[in-house]
Amino acid sequence: MSALTTQRHHDWQRRELKRSLRNVNLRKHAGALALVAPLAVFIFLVFVMPVASMISRSVQSPEVVDALPSTTDVLRNWKKGTPVPDEAYRALVLDMERNGGNNESGNAAARLNGQKEGFRSLFYRTATALPFGDNDGRLPAAEVKAKLIEVDKRWEDAGFWGAIARDSSRYTSQYLLATFDFRHDAEGKIVPVEHSAYQEVFKRTFVISGYVTLIALLLGYPLAYWIAGLPAGKANMVMILVLLPFWTSILVRISAWIVILQGSGLVNKGLMSLDLISSPLPLLFNRVGVLISMTHILLPFMILPLYSVMKSVPNSYVKAAVSLGSHPFGAFWKVYFPQTLPGVGAGGLLVFITALGYYITPALLGGAGDQMVSYYIAYFTNVALNWGMACALGAVLLVITLILFGVYRKIVGKELKVG
Repeated sequence: MSALTTQRHHDWQRRELKRSLRNVNLRKHAGALALVAPLAVFIFLVFVMPVASMISRSVQSPEVVDALPSTTDVLRNWKKGTPVPDEAYRALVLDMERNGGNNESGNAAARLNGQKEGFRSLFYRTATALPFGDNDGRLPAAEVKAKLIEVDKRWEDAGFWGAIARDSSRYTSQYLLATFDFRHDAEGKIVPVEHSAYQEVFKRTFVISGYVTLIALLLGYPLAYWIAGLPAGKANMVMILVLLPFWTSILVRISAWIVILQGSGLVNKGLMSLDLISSPLPLLFNRVGVLISMTHILLPFMILPLYSVMKSVPNSYVKAAVSLGSHPFGAFWKVYFPQTLPGVGAGGLLVFITALGYYITPALLGGAGDQMVSYYIAYFTNVALNWGMACALGAVLLVITLILFGVYRKIVGKELKVG
């Protein structure tokens, strides 16, 4: 009996011990979550929510539905090729009379004018002729139709009604299609636009970012290699000089490059004083000025990853290869350089992705043919007030960046497995 009691006591102790350990682990996890929670909330508020809002706005088109709710409701059941329902004319008049002096009709007209030219003037002429005295909808629909056509005969054109029907939903693929230079035709089919615009802009963005990344690598690799070979004290001093531009405003640095690269600037004056050129070189408001300034600004982002990787590579490896009969360059290329590839990849990815979103430098130092995607995002946001197009361009740029990052992770992962 005592042995059974002792066994039960041991079982009870084990259960209590497990419960105590579980409570301790729960408290530790709760404490860790409490420490991480402010950062998680901050990231959610300033990054996740804006990105989600941008992506959702790129497929939204509420202007026409908000301004013409009754009209779009009637046209949702209208089949193309059949006469426009008389009720659509009455619904349009009621919607425009309900809008009155607010700018909902103007927003809808601007949205529809992008699909069929003339909608803006058509809405304005119709709005000035209202009201028809049908605020309660008692006039026959055929009479309202006749009065509307009397105001402007373009209301007989089914193409204008088709444009309203295509925007009878709050969601649209028009903005995303436009970023790839496609659109919906009158029949709703996806067709390419007559003049390619955004494909060229994206191509230009990638070309400029690629050139900046390559130049930064060619300049940053030997500099990082030299710094990695210095004593610790001198290396720290040089790294402070590398990081010094971070403490200077980008606008100040761009302004400095304008002074340096202009026709009467330091570069042209120096070359002319050495009789290397007879007239000033065009270094501003073109691709050359953009590449020089962007490389100067982004060079530290290439040097820092390279330096951190190079510091972890022992010099004894190269010395051992040379002592075994290898040429110094062959030892560097076959022994040292492969070990620095993670730094090359990290620095190249960091510079390239950062360069993709540049706006100020091309806007101030480049010409019309040097503007990148960010310039057009800013234009649609601040000037054209076309938030849907701005968000679509931003969403496409974000997706491309994530794809590049995924490719980089996969390549680095394979290299680590092989290593």
